Amino acid sequence: MTRFESSYKPSMFMALLFAALLAGGGIGRVFAAVGPGVTVAPGTLVGAATEPTVISSSPSNRATNVPTSTNTSDNVVTGTAVTATFSQPMDPETVSSSSAGNLLTFTVTETSGNDVPGTVAMNDANTVATFTPTSSALNPNTSYTATVTTAAKNAVGIAMAHPITWGFTTNAIALTGQTPVALGKAGIFAILTKSGITDVFPSAITGDVGASPITGAAIHVTCAEMVTGTIYSVNAAGPLPCRVTDPTLLTKAVANMQTAYTNAAGRTLPNFLNLGAGHIGGLTLVPGLYKWTTAVSISTNVTLSGGANDVWIFQIAGTLTQASATQMILEGGAQPKNIFWQASGAVAIGTTAHAEGVILAKTKIAMKTGASANGRLLAQTAVTLEQNAVTAP
Repeated sequence: MTRFESSYKPSMFMALLFAALLAGGGIGRVFAAVGPGVTVAPGTLVGAATEPTVISSSPSNRATNVPTSTNTSDNVVTGTAVTATFSQPMDPETVSSSSAGNLLTFTVTETSGNDVPGTVAMNDANTVATFTPTSSALNPNTSYTATVTTAAKNAVGIAMAHPITWGFTTNAIALTGQTPVALGKAGIFAILTKSGITDVFPSAITGDVGASPITGAAIHVTCAEMVTGTIYSVNAAGPLPCRVTDPTLLTKAVANMQTAYTNAAGRTLPNFLNLGAGHIGGLTLVPGLYKWTTAVSISTNVTLSGGANDVWIFQIAGTLTQASATQMILEGGAQPKNIFWQASGAVAIGTTAHAEGVILAKTKIAMKTGASANGRLLAQTAVTLEQNAVTAP
């Protein structure tokens, strides 16, 4: 994501003057964030009207290998959307466009100059504008320029002082990117199951733990093993003294867990089908949707390489088995919250192995002795622990 910075450089005298005023509580200094090479004056009194501007964008400026289309969390595939985040709430009437022909304020064009048909909508806070192409995909291996003009005005009618422009290039071949799987209330849990948690003491869990509809007696994690977080149970039989009884929350979380599993399993247009015939040890995996009609095994270290906003979704028709002492390695800023392992069979993380990401299992998740995970263990049957470290992202 690009952040547009000001190039304004105050003199030493002015800097000292403003610092003194700021210390006295009288004036706060505001700089408009604009495109590279544009010089702007400092802002005025705190609370006074200042020109809005674009402070960040997605795709980021000069981004390459941008997916040509995106699969959203509700499984709708469209051309990759372009977003502009403003420095303050905007008047949506000056930015939004409900028809493909009205693109005067926020436009996306090919290098050739051809406009991309699309619509523009603001978020509820009126701080983020999203340009969504009307076509199912952008063109591969193509450079695009996004522009927000000075027709954009803030909530009190002040227009942007300068247009903002940024560019990006799509992937050389048609590629569908993914948005994260929505977890709902399941997303607050490090471990969530339907039929309980067995545990060989001591494990170390950072994040909440819960089980439903099984009673709290099936949660064998002890309070001493909770680094942070709460153990939720449907009744008073859960571990004491840290147990909280909340059947309503757990019912919702388990339902959301099942919905998330279905969403991940239902994503379409995989970028990779049966990669490595299910043997992915030693591979470097770029962001995207992976589908296997077989079991998947990780016999040696596997690397996931991509940016902080990139998403990996792994659809596995069978079991997922990670061998002992192997590692899932993240590179380039990849984050475990954006990695989703959906497995219709049992999941086993081997002795002292390390896993990354959210595991959505139709059946059991078994953590072998000394294994660790940065992510979430969301199982529709049981989770078994053996002196493990589980850290919610």
